[in-house]
Amino acid sequence: MIKKLAVLISGNGSNLQAIINSTKDGILKDVAKIAVVISSNPDAYGLERAKQAGLKAVALDYKNMPKEQYDEEVYRHIKESGADLVCLAGYLRKISHKIISEYKSKILNIHPALLPKYGGKGMYGHHVHEAVVKNKEKKSGATVHFVDDDYDTGYIIMQKEVFLNEDESHEDVAKKVLVVEHEIFPQAIKKAIENEQKKTNKDK
Repeated sequence: MIKKLAVLISGNGSNLQAIINSTKDGILKDVAKIAVVISSNPDAYGLERAKQAGLKAVALDYKNMPKEQYDEEVYRHIKESGADLVCLAGYLRKISHKIISEYKSKILNIHPALLPKYGGKGMYGHHVHEAVVKNKEKKSGATVHFVDDDYDTGYIIMQKEVFLNEDESHEDVAKKVLVVEHEIFPQAIKKAIENEQKKTNKDK
């Protein structure tokens, strides 16, 4: 049975594109399909990616509605899509407790560092890579983890390292890490689906 995904974005949507590509011709083909794309930013290019792929896309402007209303709208669209898994692909808003409790161990986030290092509030995008360079780390990478009520603390599903050179800028690090993100996010989604199926079969 093909699982439905709700993919939440805030920006460019390159990880969304990686998932789209994987559901069409990659490891998620015949495993998962995207039921809805939800953006916290009406100007996110990821919405155009969704449109080009013929996917249902919802733009919610978190800046122009109260937090409670915004969270409720996100919840409603996830629920109405019938999503089995929620995938945070560069999504910059904190997920509400209501969604986390209802979709326990079914919300996946991609983080551009090797957690538990360089995680937590404010650690996203270029902030992560700047910290990695500042601390002269010899390696970085990407992590896919389940989402809980705190920032970047949920169970780690998959990680992959990249090795860094001393003279690399945070932009260089970002490019290296992004390649790995696109690789492991579809793999982690597949792994989460397979583990859920094993658990279901075991419980029968």
